[in-house]
Amino acid sequence: MPNLQIKEPETILVVDDDRAVLRYVGLILEKAHFHVISADSGPNALRVAENTAGRIDLVLSDWDMPEMSGIALGEALKKVRPDIHVMQMSGGAHDTLMVLNYGWAFLQKPFVGAKLVAMVKEVLNSPNRSQLGGESFDSRLDTNRSGVAGEDEPKDTGS
Repeated sequence: MPNLQIKEPETILVVDDDRAVLRYVGLILEKAHFHVISADSGPNALRVAENTAGRIDLVLSDWDMPEMSGIALGEALKKVRPDIHVMQMSGGAHDTLMVLNYGWAFLQKPFVGAKLVAMVKEVLNSPNRSQLGGESFDSRLDTNRSGVAGEDEPKDTGS
């Protein structure tokens, strides 16, 4: 008889200062069978993460929030939970490049539920190559698939 293990649902920490967005995103992810925990600010998200004994697989955060930006939150969570995937969302057109500098996934608001779920699944099922970011960010590390820095870079053949 095959060993059928029931996979525990992934835990997603959703953070947005807009409570309507927070509820909408939480409901969509719960219907997609994710375990959702939420916070309405960066500082509250850090407290939730600190008080969560189990793993948090992904943080899905608004980029532009008062008190603490999504970028600052992602950096803080990566320090204490290095395996966490980071995904940012925003309605601002200028935010995409800033988030991509960290190797993090980005979802433009507004979005439909199917796009949200598909992107969350894609991020969770891909290698977590996101970095802490900041001035020490190295884009070569973000794209390296071999685990050895520089090994995937094209070789100069001298021609």
